[in-house]
Amino acid sequence: MIYDVIIVGAGAAGLMTAIQAAQGGLRVLLLEGQKKVGAKILMSGGTRCNVTNKVVTQKDFNSERIIDVRNILRSFSNAGTVRFFKDLGVELVLESTGKYFPSTHSGKTVLEALMRKINSEKNITLLCEHKVKAASIKGDEFTIQGDQFHYSAKNIVLTTGGLSYPATGSDGIGYRLAQSFGHSMIETLPALTPLITQDNDFKSLSGITLEVQLTLLAEGKKQFSNRDSFLFTHFGFSGPSALDISRHFLKAQGKKQIIVNFIPDFHEDTWAEHLRDVQQKTPRKTIRGVLTELMPQRLADVILKKAGIESTLSMNQLDKVSRQHLIDGCVHYPLDVTGVLGYSKAEVTAGGIDLTQINPKTLESKLVPGLFFAGEILDVDGRIGGFNFQWAWASGHTVAQVLIKKQIFPPPGGEGKGEGF
Repeated sequence: MIYDVIIVGAGAAGLMTAIQAAQGGLRVLLLEGQKKVGAKILMSGGTRCNVTNKVVTQKDFNSERIIDVRNILRSFSNAGTVRFFKDLGVELVLESTGKYFPSTHSGKTVLEALMRKINSEKNITLLCEHKVKAASIKGDEFTIQGDQFHYSAKNIVLTTGGLSYPATGSDGIGYRLAQSFGHSMIETLPALTPLITQDNDFKSLSGITLEVQLTLLAEGKKQFSNRDSFLFTHFGFSGPSALDISRHFLKAQGKKQIIVNFIPDFHEDTWAEHLRDVQQKTPRKTIRGVLTELMPQRLADVILKKAGIESTLSMNQLDKVSRQHLIDGCVHYPLDVTGVLGYSKAEVTAGGIDLTQINPKTLESKLVPGLFFAGEILDVDGRIGGFNFQWAWASGHTVAQVLIKKQIFPPPGGEGKGEGF
């Protein structure tokens, strides 16, 4: 059989592409290298699976071609995602953070619904433990090969993901397949990954979480800033704020620093004013007492230790030099960040297939007609909050709709070119 489309990779983007294409009448072969599909769906969002977000725009993503990201997001919105899963029997609930989760708070619910649809579609053939090793094209027919199999199709879609969480099967094969057809890459880096520190004082705060403002400086110039939840760990820093800044930290050139504001409702001037006000109104109040009104006690103790201030001192004993040390320690402290945990704990891959070689409306290769891409394999990575899943749903939906139209209205003449490997 020559399939209408072979989809390589049964993650979020691959499953969405397969379901939509089959509903349009296409004969779909979905190949997955692992024993089971959807590992990242099950583990994402602390196993709760943050499906999408209340507000999704191109500003929530990083790419060398951000305008192309906007086009795809507009083709299948977050509202479309909510409707799609409702039709599958999955009710999504909106949390105060703007994140949508299944009402069961389990990624298993999402994956099971997708698999019920996959298994009910007579036009979809799903084969697990079929790891693709090579792809080629002759005339207008693609061939996909593994160690003991080969299949043919009129179109192929690479939805193999990137390099994040390699234990789930993300080994970069999609990049190699794309490059064999002449596609180039934007340098890949781990994104949404925890930060590492050698600061034992902060390591001792493992388990403490609070809202902070993080600012990345490179050669003294501001590169990125965010305000979100922050988690101290036994190896460094995690939580949304740390995860979101990780890819920017890796990409920054020259001398770089991450500055933390532990009380983001204040900045340097307003915090100094607050301290003066407290000193005047309640001079006998301990400095430690002032801090613990705004942050966890253990963090307050560490800040005082680093500022060289005795925790038992009262506000009327705080001299000018110590006050400045306290201000810096609270709202402008340079974190000792020595690196990131890397791909092993990264939720997504930054970089990927260069979008300049991809049709921005269809996600079809400009180099090889019939070759499509969706999901993390492309040079698109979103911030934490359901944005990467929304990209997977939107890009998979886009590709499927294009394939359906292509089947109904085939393009006139022209054979694809590309050797593969």
